[in-house]
Amino acid sequence: MGVPPRSQSSSTWTLHPDRAFPADPGTRALAREIFASTRSLPIVSMHGHVDAGLLAADEPFGNPAELFVIPDHYLVRMLVSQGVPHDALGVPRRDGGPVETDPRAIWRTFCSHWHLFRGTPTRSWMEHVLAEVFEVSAPPSAETADALFEEISARLATPEFRPLALVDRFELEILATTDPASASLEHHAELARRGWGERIVPTFRPDALFHLDREGWTQDLALLAERADLEVETYPQFLRALEARRRAFIEAGARASDHGHLLADTTPLPATEAERIFAAALRREVSSAEASAFSAHMLFEMARMSSEDGLTMQLHPGVLRNYDSGVHEARGADVGYDIPVAAEFTRGLRPLLEAFGHHPRLRLIVFTVDEDAYSRELAPLAGVFPAMKLGAPWWFLDTADGMMRFREAVTDTAGFYNTSGFVDDTRAFFSIPARHDLARRVDAAYLARLVAEHRLELEEAVETAVDLAYRLPLAAYPVPESAVGQGGAGSP
Repeated sequence: MGVPPRSQSSSTWTLHPDRAFPADPGTRALAREIFASTRSLPIVSMHGHVDAGLLAADEPFGNPAELFVIPDHYLVRMLVSQGVPHDALGVPRRDGGPVETDPRAIWRTFCSHWHLFRGTPTRSWMEHVLAEVFEVSAPPSAETADALFEEISARLATPEFRPLALVDRFELEILATTDPASASLEHHAELARRGWGERIVPTFRPDALFHLDREGWTQDLALLAERADLEVETYPQFLRALEARRRAFIEAGARASDHGHLLADTTPLPATEAERIFAAALRREVSSAEASAFSAHMLFEMARMSSEDGLTMQLHPGVLRNYDSGVHEARGADVGYDIPVAAEFTRGLRPLLEAFGHHPRLRLIVFTVDEDAYSRELAPLAGVFPAMKLGAPWWFLDTADGMMRFREAVTDTAGFYNTSGFVDDTRAFFSIPARHDLARRVDAAYLARLVAEHRLELEEAVETAVDLAYRLPLAAYPVPESAVGQGGAGSP
């Protein structure tokens, strides 16, 4: 799946074809057969963070250190946990202070610590990328680092490894980026002009505008007004600007909105209270309690808007961002210091679900990094409200064991068809096929056990595997009806 044809190279590093399959020979044979039905299916990648500008530019990727090490918070956090400083990994400082800039040195540091990733999803993804996509000659190590750097660099210099060529080569039927509400969408417009508008689509993420006490909120609000070409000096004007931007995203092909709040609270405010808090924020007099109440209210408003315009609403709460304030001050966001917290969904989602849980046009996909919530809260909620689906295991849980635990926890109550199927959450473009490959293997392993235990027929398991890998993600993220009627970029 999504792998370039293997060349007649001297590659000697191959991955075991039965990786992530059951150890029992009989069940493993069933898993092989089930996986064979999904291995070559196109990829539906509807929840990711690949930069639209990178795709529009379609320039060669940088060197291996810039591509795989410096921006990967999964990889960086493991190395930092073992005493490797951020500076040695080339992670930039906000003040422009000196860090390692020699890409070969950064790559050597990573390769010499390859053993740290044993048993982790980073190991699984990187093995797939290096062995299957780049066809390198050996696993990373201190001894192979320089040779691997040369092999990868040589491939990156070829036209076949340009971003848009890889969209085809990875069989990405749809690739969604994630973009702030104030995004100009110019890169998507350029991609659409070149014929990519139906395959590379934006996702509407307004988080920065909903946290009123956040540094930079006033500037983001001004940019929203500029992009919407509307005056935004009152709460009703704020809502109109958001609705206008949602329409612009839909016209650009968007199928979803994305919301990464700390809490799953969706308690609505009376209009007068929302107006009062918004006005206080404009004066920079809003309290943290008021800001929290407003962000919850805006999740309710986003559900209302989704029920009207048809954007699928993605919600993934429960992560305390930038946990180490000193590191955040020195390095900024996304360097490995986002830590899960316990999440509460039953009471938090109740206002939203009571109002819209049976609405025929709302599709709400909920993700979590709190495994305790799977069987206790999320599966029972998705198992009764038609508007809600469970998102795939996300972030700290998108591992072989984490995905297996997810199936075991939710299937009893929610079944397979109240889930979104697999969607990746990645900034690492090259890891997209690797993540989908691993998810399809794990689902094949789980379904094989059900067949071996005579709880499913093999034909049912194969059909379910195809649904999880392909049909369910497409169904969870349909083209909004308004876009179909207007013949927008996302229309078939």
